[in-house]
Amino acid sequence: MATTEVVGGARTPAPEKPTRRRLDLRERPQLWLVPAVFVVVVLAWEYGTELFSVDEYVLPRPSQIFDALGRQLGDGLFWSHLWVTSREALLGFLIGVGAAVLLGTFISQVKVVEATLMPYIVAFQTVPKVALAPLFVLWFGFGLTSKVVMAAVISFFPMLVNVIEGLRAADADRIQMLTVFGAGRAQIFRMVRLPTALPFIFAGLDIGIVFAILGAVVGEFIGAKEGLGYLLLQTNYNFDISGMFAVLVVLSVMGLVAHFVIRLLQRRLAFWAEDTRVIGA
Repeated sequence: MATTEVVGGARTPAPEKPTRRRLDLRERPQLWLVPAVFVVVVLAWEYGTELFSVDEYVLPRPSQIFDALGRQLGDGLFWSHLWVTSREALLGFLIGVGAAVLLGTFISQVKVVEATLMPYIVAFQTVPKVALAPLFVLWFGFGLTSKVVMAAVISFFPMLVNVIEGLRAADADRIQMLTVFGAGRAQIFRMVRLPTALPFIFAGLDIGIVFAILGAVVGEFIGAKEGLGYLLLQTNYNFDISGMFAVLVVLSVMGLVAHFVIRLLQRRLAFWAEDTRVIGA
């Protein structure tokens, strides 16, 4: 019920307190569908493997995987492997993204450079990046550098394509209007091209960070003495299938955390943009 206040002898309605909006699950069904699907899949997996007597060396039950995960998380050596892979992926991601932004901006702004370099970029993009891992290990050794290079290369091209397409997507009418009013190329880039390209850039970042983790792990497969990829090989050699699945769970969590961090930054820095179709996946 609304209350009244006396102001200057006259009764005026008091301002109502803002009501907190209740969460309606019908508007966001994913809030219950996502955990429900997870529970159903885990239960079907747990009891299905037991019902059909699937050997744990073929497909371990989720309870066995969670037990193995608990043992690994309690081992300090596991955290050392996790830190190595995280560092390789992050360094490679930063190098690949930085190079892609600089080269993509240069290509999109200078047509002769685009006409000259794009055929080589397209040709190199068709090469399976995973196949380059043995060469990187041969060139840069078994240490950190070869994994960082692998992560940088594999995250470079999705970012490059999105930067070029994003800068090209700027509204020609807005650019023409600013040109008429005397705006220079730098002003047009800052006021029109960059805001238009931001959703594309974040789409490239979203793909690139996941690819960087993949690149680091693949590099560790080829030659390493530490890292989650090395740990995967060790558990495989020891027929510790539950341990392998536990490492895969950790890698999945790493990718999910990186994805949500990128999306959070996008909501803060490019909040005006709708979801943009991902290019270069």
